[in-house]
Amino acid sequence: MKITDITTKVVNAQMRNWVFVKVVTDEGLYGWGEATLEWKTRGVVGTIEDLKPLVIGRDPRDIEQLVRIMVKHSFWRLGAIGMSAVSGIEHALWDIYGKSLGLPVWRLLGGKVRDRLDVYTHLGMGDMRAVYETFDPGLLKASAARLVEAGYRALKVVFIPYTHYTPAQEGLRKVDELMAVLRDTVGEDVELMVDFHGRPASSAAASRYIEVLAPYKPLFVEEPVPPGDLTALAAVTASSPVAVATGERLVQLEEFDQLVGQRAAHIAQPDLCHVGGLLIGKKIAAMAEAAGIGLAPHNPLGPIAGTVALHFGVSTPNLVIQEEMVGAVPWYDEVVSNPIRRVDGAWQVPEAPGLGIEVDEAVADAHPFEQEILHTQTAVLADGTVVDW
Repeated sequence: MKITDITTKVVNAQMRNWVFVKVVTDEGLYGWGEATLEWKTRGVVGTIEDLKPLVIGRDPRDIEQLVRIMVKHSFWRLGAIGMSAVSGIEHALWDIYGKSLGLPVWRLLGGKVRDRLDVYTHLGMGDMRAVYETFDPGLLKASAARLVEAGYRALKVVFIPYTHYTPAQEGLRKVDELMAVLRDTVGEDVELMVDFHGRPASSAAASRYIEVLAPYKPLFVEEPVPPGDLTALAAVTASSPVAVATGERLVQLEEFDQLVGQRAAHIAQPDLCHVGGLLIGKKIAAMAEAAGIGLAPHNPLGPIAGTVALHFGVSTPNLVIQEEMVGAVPWYDEVVSNPIRRVDGAWQVPEAPGLGIEVDEAVADAHPFEQEILHTQTAVLADGTVVDW
């Protein structure tokens, strides 16, 4: 079996453009993957075209070898754009491999380690304003109530104020108010997570917010400081009464090695659309497990990415909870025939061969590329200082 072509299909889903990747073989089998990277769509699509000549004519089942070729024979070390392109191709290779054997991908990743996969979603799901601009207590309450009514047992919010090196007292009071409203709305049995989005510029600022949140018992706080500053992150983690999670903006295996080696977080959050795919994801999981670190993989992306995460989660023992965004757009279930089934806040184990998906290309074509909404203009302090959003 040989790879004969690799194509991409960009699908605009309002909040982001999904990048679907199709790998075709000379035996009629083909596989689908996802390489979505927010606000870098054109770069990812172009990189897939650049990577294609490296793998055309090769056996798609030699997945480890093909990933090594794409990474090492690119010469220039790949960053977020390059590793996202590799990831989408790699997913499709697993889809082909599973179909060729008549087995679901999770079987090929070591088999089942759980009977269901606990998941959480975002407040507002596909509504960008509800996700990133959740500062109104009334809207917060209404959105959270809708998710609980829809059967979710865990949800995440982003309501840390734009911050510099020290938090304002007003900001601390606002976080306390919002978290109190949220906990009162969902009750004690629904898990809550708070995404800092790397907004605090110092470990001291991050720790002040965590002190405010701790009494409300969040499952974890995410990205309390900007990515890359392991010293600050380790300081926050060492003193935090709440589990600290990070990793969505790390794309190299070596970056996760440093994170794990310094025990700089309690929970690692690799994104299988950015780290190089499932095989590298399993390597990250193994490193984390050896260090007593759990996984909560990042995944606010499209339906193929969700399916990839499902197969990974079914086969990965140290996974704590899986992020999802099923239903981010009204036609979510039309563009991909998806094996994801959620029952009582958990995804069920799929049984179809490969990833078990099929893309309706006509529906995909009805939602072509559009420039994503850029809302970073709001991440500016009163004096004009630009900060992390």
